[in-house]
This record gives sequence, C-alpha cells and structure tokens, in this order.
Amino acid sequence: MTGRGGGSLRHDVIDLTTDVLVVGGGPAATWAALRAAQAGAEVVLADKGYCGTSGATAAGGTGVWYVPPEPAAREAAMASREALGGHLAERRWKERVLDETYAAMNELADEGRYPFPTAPDGTPLRNGLQGPEYMRRMRIRIRKAGVRILDHSPVTELLTDASGAVAGAQGLCRQEGGAPYRVRAGAVVLATGGCAFLSGALGCNVNTGDGALLAAETGAELSGMEFSNAYGIAPEGTSVTKNAFYAFATFYDADRRVLEGASVTSRSVIARALLDGRVYARLDRADSGARRSMRLAQPNFFLPFDRLGIDPFTELFAVTLLAEGTVRGTGGIRLTSDDCATSVPGLWAAGDAATREPICGGFTGGGSHNAAWAISSGIWAGTGAARHALSLGGRGGTRETRPAGGAGLRPTSARGPAEGFRDVISAVQSEVLPYGKNYFRTGDGLTGSLAALDTVWTEVRATLYGSGRDLLKAREAAAMTAHARWMYASALARTETRGMAKRLDHPALDPAQRHRVVTGGVDRVWTRHDPVPPFQEVTR
Repeated sequence: MTGRGGGSLRHDVIDLTTDVLVVGGGPAATWAALRAAQAGAEVVLADKGYCGTSGATAAGGTGVWYVPPEPAAREAAMASREALGGHLAERRWKERVLDETYAAMNELADEGRYPFPTAPDGTPLRNGLQGPEYMRRMRIRIRKAGVRILDHSPVTELLTDASGAVAGAQGLCRQEGGAPYRVRAGAVVLATGGCAFLSGALGCNVNTGDGALLAAETGAELSGMEFSNAYGIAPEGTSVTKNAFYAFATFYDADRRVLEGASVTSRSVIARALLDGRVYARLDRADSGARRSMRLAQPNFFLPFDRLGIDPFTELFAVTLLAEGTVRGTGGIRLTSDDCATSVPGLWAAGDAATREPICGGFTGGGSHNAAWAISSGIWAGTGAARHALSLGGRGGTRETRPAGGAGLRPTSARGPAEGFRDVISAVQSEVLPYGKNYFRTGDGLTGSLAALDTVWTEVRATLYGSGRDLLKAREAAAMTAHARWMYASALARTETRGMAKRLDHPALDPAQRHRVVTGGVDRVWTRHDPVPPFQEVTR
C-alpha cells in the first residue's frame, strides 16, 4: 500500500507520494527542503550521494555574501562585480539575496547553532562557513523538520502528468542494490548543482548537469549557458580548487621565470602558459600573520601540500587549471518568477542548477555570491513549491504520471555496448576540458566542437543504455553531452566578449548585445535573445 510520505514495495518498485520532492543534497537542496517543511508540506529529499557530505560545499569552506543592512555597505557590495558580470545582473534580485542571506545566516547561528567565529572585539564573523560542519547541521535541521531523506538515490528522470506539469520523479536506490523507486509529488525542486564534466575538481564528482537534462526533457529553458568556461587553480595532480589564497601567489613559467600578468584574476595567462608547458606558483606574498590566518580559514586548502611535504609559502609547486563549468559559471535553468519557478508548471530550480545571472550576470567566483544564491534561491524555491503543492489539496501526489526521460534510458535504436557511457564521457571531455577549445573560444572552434557534440548526441540518443548501477552513468553521460551542446550553442549566439564568455574573434563588448541568451531543446538545440531590465547604476 502506498501512503503519503511513506513507501511500499510494489512489483519491486519503491513507491512514494509527497507534497514536495527536492532533488539534490547540498545547501540549496537542504534550504529548500527546510522551508517547504516549515510551510506545512510533506517533503522527500533525494540525493545522488549522502546528503550532508556530497557536493562542492560539503568538501570545503566557502565565503558567503553576508553584508549587514547598512546602506553604504550594501551599495558597495552590489556595485563590486557589476562590470565584471557584463551589466547583466539585476539590482532588485541582488537586494533580495542580500536581505535573505543576512537573515538566513543569522538563523543558522541562532537556531542551527553554527559555531561562527568572532572578531577580537567580539563581533560575530558570519561571512564564511566550513562546509562539512555547515552541511552536517543542515542535515540535522531538515531531519528535525520531518523531511524524509533518500541517500544514495539518484533521480534518473522526472514524471509529468497529462497536462505536462511535473508530477514527481523516479530513480535508483543504490543502497538497495539499485532498486528502482518512484516519488509522485505536487511539486519538484531541482537543486542538483551545475556541471564540471568530471574534471576532478574537489566535490564535483556528482556535478554532471543532471538537473539541466531532467528539466529540459520536460520542456524547461536554460539561460546564460555561455557563461560556463570557469576553471579553478589547483596544485598539479590534486583536486582542491580553492582560489582565494592564490591572491598571495607569484606564478612562474616552465623555466621558473616570473610569469608576467598571471594572477588569480588573470587565469588566461596561466592557461596560455599551460598550453606550452608547466606553470608553478608560490604563496610568497603572504606575511606571517596572513599565513596563520589562511590555515585557520581554509585548512583543507593546505591538505594536499601537507601530504606532499611542500611548504607552499616558500617552495615552488606546479599548478593546473580544472574545469568547473557551470558550478563556478553562472548558467543554468531559467527562472520565471521571484520564487524560482521554471517555465514548466510544477518545477522549481535552485542553487547552481538554476541560472545565477540575476545576481552575477556573466561572471562569478567561488563562494560568496554562489553561497548566498544557494541559500536564497533554495529558500524561495522550497517556499514556492510548497505553496503550489498545498494548493492542490493533496491531489498532487495521486496524479497519473508518465516518465519524461530519454537518452540513456530509452534508446531509439538497438542498444549499444555495455559501459558505452565511458566512450561518451571521453568524447565530451575532449571538447570541453581543453583550454584551447573552451577557455580560448572562437567561432570556428565552437562550431567544430558543437558539430562533434551533435554527432555524439545522435549516437547517445540512438544507442546509449544503462541498466542497474550503469543506468546512472549512462544518464550522467547524456547530461554532460546535453550540457556541452547548450554551452557552445549559447556561446556561438553571443558574438562579443562579456563576463566570462570571451571570444577571441570578438574581443570587445558590444552594447547592443546586453541581453540574455536563452537555450533549450534536447534533440534539437535552439537559442533566442531575451531582454534584460534596464541597467540600474549602483552608487557607492
């Protein structure tokens, strides 16, 4: 028997019903689940990993865009990245995020009992979080709120009702031997993170663009996908892409000469040098006080050095750049309302799965704005999804549904070889990881890569199939392929350089292209231009 919030085995399928299903397990997902539960909704959260430990935030520390409500400070905060983002952000959204984040961080201290440090004068310091402790407490909070957590239970496709509205999802319970499960819900929140293409960046092994594919298969649109060529600096052979401390670094070329112009904010110089040979760094601009503070603030940054026996303040060490795609980039599922609803009824998006253009435009770094967006968009999406689900009067989880998934699940031709996903992933990575293709973009290069990716997609759609545990890998491969196609189609549609979307063949910003590039489609990718509200100058 299937009950609300409960489950039963029926034909070997775990069958659940609920008001709100949250897909994901990071900050955006847990804030969404918490607010939906607090709004009176029954909530199920399904995470690909173990909620509280998987994802980019849980793997390390993060800064937070936490700004006290002082007019001068808020004005400066909103102005700080306006030009970097290509004047595509919207001040109204930034004001909302600053307000929501400020309140949520204070709530985390007061109700979540997060142990924020204090300044020497006793002032609480709430502009940073240690990821493991933060996510441990968020897991505790959502469990106390009554959220049912499905750990190690990746969603493989969404469900829709007869009208096309999203009505739940289904996936695999990996701890139950890959047993399938279904959750019928009044509303779904996608908070699955961005896509880093399995580049090896810390905490990003679960960030394969799943949410974007899930959404697009139901007809949802994406925006800002051209802002997707983010690369993080990491010691060679490691995964830690925490970049803030490289502000204290001097970079050197393969001959160990100072690499002029290279910095944490000028990574293109590093990328060009890496095309020709190794690049080295040394954090030799940090004084003794800064060194002590750095170790306290980001202890995980130093783990690779300690394990390798390297003193990064006095010794040279080789560095590389790892692709972080839309994890650190700003593109994602397009939002259509203040509560982070998408263009498909019944579907909401939050965190890195959603576009961050409203507050970042075409540029963002790690932490700070990203962390604030995860908190705020999660809160809004969870609240909006709960409101919608409850308005259905309990009917949301009892609708007749049909699966929306395609590639990797239901090939249109004969099934391909077992583990065919490996060749797909390799083919996609060959087009999106190399600096010469993704970082240094040109029209000809993008066109060639997109043609190659279209060919990969044709084969994926026709033959890729996974069963049991391999089903997840097949869907991840399909999601990465789709993600890369939307990225490059959007990059071709923006014939200028704006934010992080740089074109070597169009190196200048074109004032006539201050618009959003919206994209979508699964088998046939399309793009269009949407207007951005008039730019509001932020005065300091």
